[in-house]
Amino acid sequence: MGVVSTVYGTDESDSTSGGMGPGEDVTNSAFDLPARLAAKSDPRLIADDERHFAAIQASLDQTIAELSAHLEAQLAAPGGPGQAAMDRDIEIHRVTARLRSLRRYGLDLCLGRIVPDDGGEPVYIGRFGLTDSAGGRLLRDWRSPAAEPFFGATHGDPMGLASRRRYRWTHGRVSDYWDEVFDPDGFADNAALDDQSAFIASLGSSRSPRMRDVLGTIQADQDAIIRAGSRGALVVDGGPGTGKTVVALHRAAYLLYADPHIARGSGGVLFVGPHQAYLAYVDDVLPSLGEDSVQICTLRDLVAEGADAITEADPPVAALKASADPVRLIDAAVRYYEQPPATGMIVETPWADLPLSRAEWAEAFDAADPGAPHNEARDQVWEALLDILIDQLDDEEVPPHVARRALLQNEQLTGIFARAWPLLDPAGVVGDLWTVPAYLRLCAPWLGADELRMLQRPDPRAWTVSDLPYLDAARRRIGDPEAARRTRQRDAAIAASREQMAQVVEHLIESDDSEMQVMSMLRRPDAQNSLVDESALPSADPDLRAGPFAQIVVDEAQELTDAEWQMLLSRCPSRSFTIVGDRAQARHGFRETWEERLGRVGLGQVTTASLTINYRTPEEVMVEAEPVIRSVLPDANVPTSVRTSGVPVQHGAVAELPSILDAWLDEHPEGIAAVIGSVAAGVEVGVDVVRGRSRTRLLTPELSKGLEFDLVVLIDPESFGTGIEGAVDRYVAMTRATQRLVILTSSQVKEPLSVQ
Repeated sequence: MGVVSTVYGTDESDSTSGGMGPGEDVTNSAFDLPARLAAKSDPRLIADDERHFAAIQASLDQTIAELSAHLEAQLAAPGGPGQAAMDRDIEIHRVTARLRSLRRYGLDLCLGRIVPDDGGEPVYIGRFGLTDSAGGRLLRDWRSPAAEPFFGATHGDPMGLASRRRYRWTHGRVSDYWDEVFDPDGFADNAALDDQSAFIASLGSSRSPRMRDVLGTIQADQDAIIRAGSRGALVVDGGPGTGKTVVALHRAAYLLYADPHIARGSGGVLFVGPHQAYLAYVDDVLPSLGEDSVQICTLRDLVAEGADAITEADPPVAALKASADPVRLIDAAVRYYEQPPATGMIVETPWADLPLSRAEWAEAFDAADPGAPHNEARDQVWEALLDILIDQLDDEEVPPHVARRALLQNEQLTGIFARAWPLLDPAGVVGDLWTVPAYLRLCAPWLGADELRMLQRPDPRAWTVSDLPYLDAARRRIGDPEAARRTRQRDAAIAASREQMAQVVEHLIESDDSEMQVMSMLRRPDAQNSLVDESALPSADPDLRAGPFAQIVVDEAQELTDAEWQMLLSRCPSRSFTIVGDRAQARHGFRETWEERLGRVGLGQVTTASLTINYRTPEEVMVEAEPVIRSVLPDANVPTSVRTSGVPVQHGAVAELPSILDAWLDEHPEGIAAVIGSVAAGVEVGVDVVRGRSRTRLLTPELSKGLEFDLVVLIDPESFGTGIEGAVDRYVAMTRATQRLVILTSSQVKEPLSVQ
């Protein structure tokens, strides 16, 4: 029977502290097995590993020394102009990132080993690949095809393996290891054989404020999802504790390594999580896998106004905004400001009166590039308009640049153009929609009178979370109102730099008295262009979250509204998504299938993979949580727990909260506790109790989503609400527990609680 392990917290390596760093000779052995595991110290079992670990250590020492010397040389070298400076910066970043990864780990780079069934040499699997000085493979990158059997082999499909060994690292040394043998006749007397109990017992190990390093314990069903192709949308559907988040994070790292369509330079990966506490919890996972290029954020972070946006106070208004198409509405709102004048005009100049007909106005307005943001297209239209007028003048009599300067000073022309195609502020356009009924009616004729009234409010910029998709659509359709100004400033700076450089070149040529007249070569256009360092000129910092991205990973995707999906679709033209969620955890209900929901928002190619094993939540908790969700969602995907804690769910009174927390903290020197309650009841009760108690968090059910804790205490769960939303909040909060769940209510209980 195969080993069942978890993607949550079974690996106790102290990776963030760097383990046993290169060159740190703490012991002659890489193994530090406790006395109870003395049988596993048999040289017959670990001698090969000891020799291989010594080779890994030597390679790490040599590689770090060489990269450090190379980095010092790059830092000492002059930057150089233009592209040379950029190339140097890229190389410094690359080497620095590689050194950071190497120094982060010591021998605990190694996850385990696999032995092929053809009698070949063991293959050691690592966080990234490593070779010795002769080019021999010491570690295979976990994402490589050669490493796939390490994660995917089962007794039903050994994938060509005779055995598999997994290590547990603690402070840079092996504190335990387990062997799985796929040949029934092999290793009959091996003390390291695992019968499932070792891994299952470790599932309840204490949590920390950050997600544990779990790469070495990924299971076959999870690995198959991680390595699936990137075309279209892949839905990872699974209940609490099935490892959806870990699968999503490792899939992002895998695709960056293995898929040329996703790799750096092709758009990269955006990872979207539900809230900031979640981001803090998982932010170390991708760097631990050697990937620091992934943009990780919440939906709020995609829009500048998101940081201060509040929840929409009126649920019907929130529902109306959520179901509407923000792109369609904003496009209509912007097109209102892109109308050429209905009549022609005469433009007066010092040389002639130039006619500008209605048709010529329309011709200029059609000159904007399709898809160009409004403010960027404005400059294109203006240039086309000037060209139409300048073409009416004689070039020999009036040089084009002189005519252009005169037209720029024509107040009548510039005034009419400013009204016909004004410079817009994205936030101002959205604010006008919510405060000017006639404007909203003009832009959204499909809305009824009651809906138009619902969307009006007195403060145009009282932003809510429901406004964010509209602000995002407006910013993408309109562009940065300052972009045109910055572009003109940059163009002017480049022109001035080139003019100055041309004067220097002429001076050098005039003073060149050599026979070859070498300096005359500087008149060549390519030579003069190379003398201007455009990279040194001011430019706007790019919005790294604006896209386009080659792949977007969305966790807790069941919560996204149709309008919010548009924020992500606009950033991923390839429509390559990894969508992670659980329909049973949707606070506002999710009656459709994933295919129906995603098809409605614009994703046509959808594949669904289900995870059904709960590695996190003890059976005692799930027995009590399952009826809660099935009461409102009979077909909920409730996963099967693989372990029991021996601690039943306990009930008590809210007044017992301080003593419960104090007793648990005293008896458990490690681990995290969470007090979860509604804003109306739990938070008010728990704020004073939690304050001053270490390793204890106070959360609402919504903000606990995606997290996990050793002890979970629910405060008045019936106050979470009624219907689907209340049941989902109770279900989510209950299933955050990895060891123990306590439910407290304001009414007294007959028997006091005891803390175990």
